[in-house]
Amino acid sequence: MKKTNPLFWMAAFAIVLVVSLSACNKAASIENPVGSQSVSLYLTDAPGVFDNVLIDIKSVWLLVDTSKDTRKKDTCDWDRIGRSRNEKKDSSLVWQNLGVNPGVYDILKLRNGVDTLLATATVPKGAIRLIKIELGATHTLIKDSVTYPLNIPLNEKNYILVKLKGHEWEEFLPSRSRLWLDFDVSRSIIEKNGQFYLKPVIKFFTVKATASVSGKVTPKEAQAVITVFNSKDTAYALPNHDGHFKVRGLSDGTYSVFVNASNGYSDTTITNVVVSKTKEAQLGLITLKK
Repeated sequence: MKKTNPLFWMAAFAIVLVVSLSACNKAASIENPVGSQSVSLYLTDAPGVFDNVLIDIKSVWLLVDTSKDTRKKDTCDWDRIGRSRNEKKDSSLVWQNLGVNPGVYDILKLRNGVDTLLATATVPKGAIRLIKIELGATHTLIKDSVTYPLNIPLNEKNYILVKLKGHEWEEFLPSRSRLWLDFDVSRSIIEKNGQFYLKPVIKFFTVKATASVSGKVTPKEAQAVITVFNSKDTAYALPNHDGHFKVRGLSDGTYSVFVNASNGYSDTTITNVVVSKTKEAQLGLITLKK
């Protein structure tokens, strides 16, 4: 059998590497014809056991890939690209400011199906590859009526980078798309030595492509926490003052719903809850007993 010269494989690898890097770094790229699209970005919350969680948001940016074949950029270093909006190495990658009103957002008000529309904006036609949420410096939380500073750990980034492939948005009308960002408070806040730290965990979803579970827990004195889970996914909810809750952004499947009660009330678990994006799973009234 004829052996292949090792230098051949080294040369072939080098060519592949150069082609891959050039897709992210070239100064000029073939772009799509001039066009635009309207996008709406919503913020919602997977709750944590706090009174309030106040996050300082300075701005929100999208990075749009206007090239004809965005799949060629799948191997790009998106963390590096997202690090600086001023780095201009590929003219097909366009940063677009969504014009979000800067300020402090109480994330815990966005639960049980409640959303905040961060922005609706017109951006260039193309695949949206990055969402960059730039954070301010004034984050706080309130727990048991006591206010605590919420610090970003040393050496952590002062922004949140959500990486996309470009197809995740729901096109509900021609050239009009929307996406939901789910701020997972329970995973985003870390308590250590009496101090609270912010390490944001965000997942994205569209209502049309995901499933939901809803119900009502009584009595409110039980202060229930809802966990919806299976082997692949876990989500949380806190009932509102009327006891209603809703968990969204779930994949189709069969889940268990654990109701964790307090103040002497017994926990309960509901099993074999089948959820589907075509129909919301409604659990009805869940009555907890001592």
